[in-house]
Amino acid sequence: MDRLVIEGGRPLTGVATISGSKNTALPLMAAALLADGVVSLENIPALRDINTFSRVIAVTGTTVDYQLEKRIVTIDPSNLNRPEAPYELVKRMRASFYMLGALLGREGRARVSLPGGCAWGPRPVDLHLKGIEALGAEIALEQGYVVASAPGGRLPGGTFELNPSSVGATINFLLAASGARGSSCLKNAATEPDVEVFCQMLTAMGARLSGVGTRTIEIEGVDQLHATTFSNCPDRIELGTFMIAGAICGAPGSAIRFENADPTHLGECFIDVLRQTGTELTLGEHFVEVTAPEKLRPVSIETGIYPGFPTDLQAQWTVLLACTDGNAKVNETIYYDRFKHIPELRRMGINAIIVGSEVVVEGGKPIQGAQVMSTDLRASVSLVLAGLVAEGQTTVLRVYHLDRGYENLEGKLSALGAAIRREKYDEWADPA
Repeated sequence: MDRLVIEGGRPLTGVATISGSKNTALPLMAAALLADGVVSLENIPALRDINTFSRVIAVTGTTVDYQLEKRIVTIDPSNLNRPEAPYELVKRMRASFYMLGALLGREGRARVSLPGGCAWGPRPVDLHLKGIEALGAEIALEQGYVVASAPGGRLPGGTFELNPSSVGATINFLLAASGARGSSCLKNAATEPDVEVFCQMLTAMGARLSGVGTRTIEIEGVDQLHATTFSNCPDRIELGTFMIAGAICGAPGSAIRFENADPTHLGECFIDVLRQTGTELTLGEHFVEVTAPEKLRPVSIETGIYPGFPTDLQAQWTVLLACTDGNAKVNETIYYDRFKHIPELRRMGINAIIVGSEVVVEGGKPIQGAQVMSTDLRASVSLVLAGLVAEGQTTVLRVYHLDRGYENLEGKLSALGAAIRREKYDEWADPA
């Protein structure tokens, strides 16, 4: 197993490149199953989740090839003959459940395992199933699998309203509805950039969508979607993570530049609150420059659906608050118990207390290096950020969580001046 070892206190400076979006790449790969030929996807990051979903797709008989050097994935569903996603793979990544909508949209039938999930919070698939049923699918649960079929081999289409709005359920609905016989309508659809870029790819394949980027999306089903070449967008959560790193670790007065970035995808809320901390931001069409202030100001945040503050950045924001001289709160409204990182951060001297769905952070306390353990993707990177500003050495264990969503994190941070390295270790070895 791998761990990251960090020597804290090194200022960051220089230029880093943001990778392609993980949360967009996975829906794009699912959409490729609807095509009548080979789909080429560009700017796909080299991540554990991409490899996992490639294996899920390959089970169906689809050919998946990843050209690592070029960051291009080609998907050929011409020989898709097994509309199934097995538990052994789906349990590793919830996004594998996109196979339900993709296989129904293409084959009119699907057998997909119910997913596992992260170590925090129930994230039921009820909305996905109700949306698919509204399109006319017949659904049964058999031994942990969702078995779905379309009467006559093709969904008739229908109308559904999401409550609450959900990125995953929006994507599954659109995948299935794009190949329906008739018209469909999704109300209270998610408006995240991941969904909008996904809809752009469906449109490039010949899907007939209207209302993209709004809360109501209308879909006119088509007989066939065609192959295309499509470029993935930059990863907004990676960008936000690095912007926070720049704010807490940058040398005051010296800008850190992040390229291949789209700051509009972060939403105005994140940009506004980061500026309120005193951090100076320069936003370009494809870049962001971050200049740390002499002293960070504490700013409380509340997560919300897009364009609110991203839940995937709240763990990182907790570390930023610990670097200020005051007290502030993080209120989590999306996944109420997404706080597995707090006990680990407390091991490093961060005074953060969970009160219901809030974390109260007392800034200004010394952050000390310690051995800490990753529990999920975003919690993991918050531990890395804390290690960057801590006194002494921090060791972050079980970084396979990080590898799900951050491409070459230690390489990018090293290039910016961090003292960070990856090591192998034995999880069960006795202390020396």
